[in-house]
Amino acid sequence: MTIPTVVGRRFCVGKYEVIATPIAHSAHMLRYTVFVGGKRIGAMASEPNESDCRFMESPPATPPLVPYQNIYRPGRPKKGAPPRTTDAPQPPREELPHGMAFPEPTDER
Repeated sequence: MTIPTVVGRRFCVGKYEVIATPIAHSAHMLRYTVFVGGKRIGAMASEPNESDCRFMESPPATPPLVPYQNIYRPGRPKKGAPPRTTDAPQPPREELPHGMAFPEPTDER
């Protein structure tokens, strides 16, 4: 017994011809292949509108990829600046009022 699938269809969106064919092993999904002038320009899994077709025909220019750099290089230090340390700064220790003590740690959570 096989799963009944949706029947494919062919239609036009503006100057673009769209052919919908069933996706293998799927009961309801269609692959929408877009053609312009008999030349395939792309395919989608959702029904394309004219804007999608125009985007597939001439996608916008994308900037070139920049290689990832995993090093942190801060700028040059100012003149007279103290040298950098790798130790974390100590939090300020506030003085407790006279007579108060730190609470004792317990196993209770």
